[in-house]
Amino acid sequence: MRLAYITAGAAGMYCGSCIHDNALAAALVRRNADVALIPTYTPLRTDEENVSLDRVFYGGVNIFLQQQWSFFRRTHRLFDRVLDSPFLIRTLAGFGSSTNARDLGPLTVSILAGEEGNQQKELTRLVAYLQRDFKPDLIELTNAMFVGMARQLKAQLGVPVLCALQGEDLFLDGLVEPHKTQALNILRQRAQDIDAFIAPCAYYQEYMAAYLQVPRTKIHVVPLGLNLTGHGQAAPPPGNGPYKIGYLARICPEKGFHLLVEAFQHLKEQPEFASLRLEAAGYLTAYDKPYFAEQVQKIRRWGLADSFTYHGAVDRREKIRFLCSLHVFSMPSVYADPKGLSVLEALANGIPVVQPDHGAFPELVAATGGGVLVKPDSPKALANQLAALLRDEKRRRQLGQTGQEAVHRRFHADAMAAGTLAVYEQYL
Repeated sequence: MRLAYITAGAAGMYCGSCIHDNALAAALVRRNADVALIPTYTPLRTDEENVSLDRVFYGGVNIFLQQQWSFFRRTHRLFDRVLDSPFLIRTLAGFGSSTNARDLGPLTVSILAGEEGNQQKELTRLVAYLQRDFKPDLIELTNAMFVGMARQLKAQLGVPVLCALQGEDLFLDGLVEPHKTQALNILRQRAQDIDAFIAPCAYYQEYMAAYLQVPRTKIHVVPLGLNLTGHGQAAPPPGNGPYKIGYLARICPEKGFHLLVEAFQHLKEQPEFASLRLEAAGYLTAYDKPYFAEQVQKIRRWGLADSFTYHGAVDRREKIRFLCSLHVFSMPSVYADPKGLSVLEALANGIPVVQPDHGAFPELVAATGGGVLVKPDSPKALANQLAALLRDEKRRRQLGQTGQEAVHRRFHADAMAAGTLAVYEQYL
């Protein structure tokens, strides 16, 4: 089978969706699929071997210029090739330009409009590449923000087009009017062009069926899987402290970092947790730096600066070492996160998790047995559950071991690839 997997770079940051797409593509190749992992916007940045093409379609510089000025919608390919250079895109992405939804309403609407949008030239070039150079049997789009491509892809290539679902509602809900309503209306219209969707959990299957206004049977569930190389090889941290609670995700309000900071402060008020540490890692965008500065200022105001460390955006080796140093992990997102990749990564290394009771987390905790659920948006409830696990070493280690065994048995990349291939076969 020849699969064209159209993915999206994330402007130089370690992105859960990029890591997922790259791990899935590599696992599909191991199962003898011929896969072209095709980056759009920017090159992929992943913390494992990158299997994507060394070229970019819908280059971020080009699509911005085409959105702003009609002249760039008619420029020659040789000129565009310079703007689409992976080196140039990586360099410009390094300046920290915003990808916040509030700034991208008109561009989002245009991309969703596909061949009717301002980036029609980019879609034509993508179709030409697939017709001439790859000739896929099936195409998968990385998320629903790409559904505008499907109509022309199907008309020109005559193959099924599927689409992964990876948290698009959070981005769309951040748009400002009138672009929010315009984008949602176009999204629902263009979703009818997709042969099938793939969601990472049953919660998101139900939610997106209503959101996209498509039949639930059109959305298949394939749980996330990890490339487990290197995970689970270190011994658990000492049980006698100093205890460490950890966070690994993009540092932003949606992921709930502030809730963990407040829970940390509640815990530090108790003498038994005087030596407790908060360890955080994850990408920090220019847009979210004021938010992070606010959290750091709170920690300093409480006199807890010596008990907090921010490790920055960690690579694969650093990430595994970071996770293995923790006693308990939490990423208390304020929205109903449909993925929770870092939760699986913590469990893969035997670290129990405390997660809000919404989104994908109830399914992950039930399937792995590796953690506990708490009331969402409650630092006090989060602190109480963290304290309970820190006090009970036997239960903490049991949850970590149970979760680790479950992830290594069921939530690996090859299992994800097998489930994805089973979906593909229904449409070939």
